[in-house]
Order: sequence, then structure tokens, then C-alpha cells
Amino acid sequence: MNKPILSTAAIWNMSVGFLGIQAGFALQNANASRILQTLGADTHQLGWFWLVAPITGMLVQPLIGHYSDKTWTKLGRRKPYFLVGAIMASLGLMFMPNAALFTAFLPALWVGAGMLMIMDASFNVAMEPFRALVADKLSTDQRTAGFAIQTVLIGLGAVAGSWLPTVLSDWFGVSKQALDGGVPDNVIYAFFVGALLLLGAIIWTIVTTSEYSPDELAGFDDNVIEDTSQLPSNVITTIIKDFGNMPETMKQLGLVQFCSWFALFGMWVYSTPAIAEHLYGLAANDTTSPNYQVAGNKVGFVFGIYNLVSAAYAFLLPFIARKIGRKYTHSISLFAGGLGLISIYFMSNPDYLVYAMIGVGMAWASILAMPYAMLAGAIPAHKMGIYMGIFNFFITIPQITNGLLGGPLLKFAYGNHAIFAIVTSGAFMILGAVASIFIKDKDDIYLIKKS
Repeated sequence: MNKPILSTAAIWNMSVGFLGIQAGFALQNANASRILQTLGADTHQLGWFWLVAPITGMLVQPLIGHYSDKTWTKLGRRKPYFLVGAIMASLGLMFMPNAALFTAFLPALWVGAGMLMIMDASFNVAMEPFRALVADKLSTDQRTAGFAIQTVLIGLGAVAGSWLPTVLSDWFGVSKQALDGGVPDNVIYAFFVGALLLLGAIIWTIVTTSEYSPDELAGFDDNVIEDTSQLPSNVITTIIKDFGNMPETMKQLGLVQFCSWFALFGMWVYSTPAIAEHLYGLAANDTTSPNYQVAGNKVGFVFGIYNLVSAAYAFLLPFIARKIGRKYTHSISLFAGGLGLISIYFMSNPDYLVYAMIGVGMAWASILAMPYAMLAGAIPAHKMGIYMGIFNFFITIPQITNGLLGGPLLKFAYGNHAIFAIVTSGAFMILGAVASIFIKDKDDIYLIKKS
């Protein structure tokens, strides 16, 4: 029996939680470096603090994937995990910009880094079951559209998170000045609003979306019942065994993901210091100048632009993929993102950043949709959760690599000029575009012929 064809409204409802998760991610991505520098981190140290994000993701996602594959409660299979993740991430969002309040117990910088770790672990607990939920619920025919709708909502959530500090200051008069070297009020309040948005969006999905029972899943054509008598009893052994048996398509996607996420990590970590120095004329590590806060707000604004572009471009992804195939769609999108990042080096006016973000938005939309659409057709349905979690290795390992190497490269190779870290990110994005051409997507021919 094939999986039922779901209504467009049902696909949107199951994906609404991504809007909230990404609003939290966007607040973190646009403001964490600024907050950490305000709390005392040097520019070349930022990558090391950001390491907590991929390390927690690498540890958490496969475990959550494994256990969510084997969970069934009154609330469902995947939903208990992303509810708990949302609650913890919301707490992290509220505490991180207020790290200075805890200086009686620990240095503020370490509190801020700790809150970053809690947020990332919680985002990962919530994110992985969401990916698996869409694959659980949708047939092959609807998966590209399903992941594209996810991307639209991710883009809208990221726009909201990226622009919240600017909206609060420019529309509602909340102060954007950093008093006594602290975090500006508009950033603090934005993190509070983001926490509420995250929790509300997750609850929306939980209330409006049902999950298939184990018996229903066993009856679908693309599901295979696992012979548990031959399985390793230890979860770590199971993950290692499945990692070794990953499909060829997943390995090829892994190389593309390495290039893509190495680039994204560099962009998120170094955009604020790069733009502050390269386009606003500030000295490296000058966090006390009023223009540093202007540069920080500008980064949040242009990050919102690329997410807005990604939301719009996501609507086109299913159409483009049906015409030229998913791997070529992904390749073109990554190439546009690489050109966008490299172009920042040649700019002299911060207002031109909007044009660079068009290419970055195209890449971001495709990164959030195409690899998962290709992956979902290449892995066994009864291991959807654990393989989605293992696939996260190809997201976290490149970020860890960049986090370890980025600081020394910035200090010793780039002369503390963060703009060169952005150029390097663009180059890796283009390498990912080339690697995409060689992916074997077994559903591509079927989908193109059917269109």
C-alpha cells in the first residue's frame, strides 16, 4: 500500500515548527558572535566557541534519530522529542544575551558559551525528528515539495529571527546602544520574542499533525520490517554498523555537505567582524565603537535578506528539479551562493550586501531541501530517523573542521582580516557545486519522466 497523498495544508502544518526553530537559529547565527565578542572573545577565538554547536549536533542527532525510530507514545513517535527540544532551546534563547547576570558564579563569556551549547543541543533534539517526520509522512512524489515547504517556513522564520533586533529598535524604539559594554536591549528582547515564537510554532505542529502508528508504517510499500534478532543490542554499535553500511548516494551527498557547511559556518562566525572591518572601516576586535553595533545590526538585516530570498526560491525548487534534476538544481544554487560570498570582498558600500545575499539565499534554500529530498529516496524507511541523524555528521564535521582551523588561519594566514574567511567560504561553496554534479540520485530520472 502506498502512503496517502496529503493535502497542501497538512504539509504546511507539519512543517510550521521549522519556522520557530529557524527563528531561534537565525537569532543565534546573526548575534552570537557579537554577544561573545561583547563578553570578551577575540575574533580569532570565535570559531572555537562556535564549536559547541556542531559537536553537540554530532553527538545528539544520531542518538535522537535512533531512539525516535523506536519510540511510540500517546503523543506520537517524533513529537515528544521536538517538544522537549523546543522547551530547552527557548530557555537557552532567554538566558544567552543575559549571560552577564551570572558573573557571580562564572565569567560571563563562559556562561554565554554554555548557553550557546544548550541552545544548539536543544535545536538538534528538535530538528532531527522534524526531518524524519516529513519523510515518514510523505510518499516519494511529495517529498521534494515537502522539503521545499520546510525551506519556505525555515526562510520565513529566519527572516523573523534575523530582523527582530532591527524591528524592535526602529519600529518600537527599543534601545540599540550597548551600555557599559553590555548587550543592547533590542538584542535581549529579540531573544525573548524568538523563544516564544519557537515554542508556539512547535506546539502548532504537535496539535495539527498526526503520526502513523507502527502498524500503519509497516503496511506501506516503502517500509521494511526490521529483523531485530540480527541487530546489535548496543545503540553505539548500531550507529557504527549503519554508518558503515550507508548507501553510495549518501556518501556522495556527504562530500557536497562538507563543502556547503564548511562555507556556512565561516559565513555565520565571521560575517560581523568581516563587515565591521571591511565595509565600516573598524579595526579588528573593535567592539566598543558605535559603528560595531551598526555593523552587527546590518549583518542581522542582510541575513534576513538571504533567508527571505531562500523562502521565495524554495517555491521554485520543485519546478526546477522536475526540469533539470535535483543534483543540477543543487549545483546551480551552490554556485550562486559561492559567487555571492566572494563578491563581498569587492564591495565598498554596505548597502551592496543585499546583492550578495541573493546568491546566498539560493544556496541556503537548496541546502535545506535538495540533499534531504535525494537522501530520503536512498535510505530504508525503517531507518529514516537514524540515517537522518547520521547524515548530520556531514553537517557537523565540516563545521568542527572550520572551527578548529578558522582561528589559526585568520590569525596567521589572513592577518586577522576576517573578510578572507568569507572569501574562503565562497570558494568551498563552489567546490560543493562541482561535487553535486556527480551525485547518483536514483529518483531523478523517475521524477523528470513523470513530469
